[in-house]
Amino acid sequence: MSECRHDDLEDRPDAMATRLLVTRIRAEAQALGFQQLGIATAPVAGTEARLQRWLTLGWQGAMHWMARHGRRRTRPAELVPGTRTILSVRMDYRSDHDHDAWETLADGRRAYIARYALGRDYHKLMRKRLQALATRIETIIGPFGYRVFVDSAPVMEKPLAQAAGLGWIGRNTLLLNRSAGSWFFLGELYTDLPLPADTPGQDHCGSCHACLEICPTQAIVAPYRLDARRCIAYLTIEHPGSIPEDLRAPIGNRVFGCDDCQLVCPWNKFAALTREHAFSAVPDRSTGTLVDLFRWDEPRFLRETEGSAIRRLGHERWLRNLAVGLGNAPRSAAVLSALRERLDHPSALVREHVRWALGRQGSD
Repeated sequence: MSECRHDDLEDRPDAMATRLLVTRIRAEAQALGFQQLGIATAPVAGTEARLQRWLTLGWQGAMHWMARHGRRRTRPAELVPGTRTILSVRMDYRSDHDHDAWETLADGRRAYIARYALGRDYHKLMRKRLQALATRIETIIGPFGYRVFVDSAPVMEKPLAQAAGLGWIGRNTLLLNRSAGSWFFLGELYTDLPLPADTPGQDHCGSCHACLEICPTQAIVAPYRLDARRCIAYLTIEHPGSIPEDLRAPIGNRVFGCDDCQLVCPWNKFAALTREHAFSAVPDRSTGTLVDLFRWDEPRFLRETEGSAIRRLGHERWLRNLAVGLGNAPRSAAVLSALRERLDHPSALVREHVRWALGRQGSD
């Protein structure tokens, strides 16, 4: 965190100046395209204990970084010394209507890509906007200490967002908002500013269990408890190796992530379409067929996924995921031909999943 040189807000004669500053900060955040900004001092109570239980069960799978950094993940001031408050922001990303997603899932010939990855990768865009927010705050109060995070470093973004009043962590373990559902990205600005914290979000899931019932792989093992090792988002994005055979069929045509628990969430009827052109769906990502995408060579994969979150997969895991989708696709000459073309692929990981897919299609 940079050296703090701003006037100490606590030295001001009354709280009016602080309240006006908070109002100004929220207005600046909205002007930069954030739909909401909240203020927290730490994650919600119990976060550290829940994280430790989750790690002890091994539900993080191959995401070994989740166990690193000790308490710094749940104690902001230990991660960034001098941190007093966290500005938590959200930005809508929904670029299509729910019926488009259901239509893709129902068409076994098409590849389903998580809605957040249909457009441009959000990390750089949000980091630049948060940096711009910090710069605007500096024009108001002078230099202050801060650090920007967007899905980076050991930051508990959902518990922080709940503590900042942006919503609550629902039964599907995603952050839910009464007026915006869950189709949004989160980002944080750790600061040394002595600002008043917002009221934490309260649970409004009620008696609904739709997310538990819809999960294709039963990864939501109980309300508010997710075994990432069974989660399609983990298996198709984070998991580096072979996808367990018993989970391949339930994956269906989901080749990058999964949105089922969001699609059935009643609160998402309030979700608005994004106003960010960068998050608009790229046609090949929203309408591409499994066969066509499977035939991309590595140079084309890199070209087509430039600026996309999908690129972090690499071509090998892209083919692995598509092979699973093709194994679950309606049988056709095109599917069989595409799979056979990859039988001698240099990657043992790809070959294994291609052989499984051909076996599932009833072909050697």
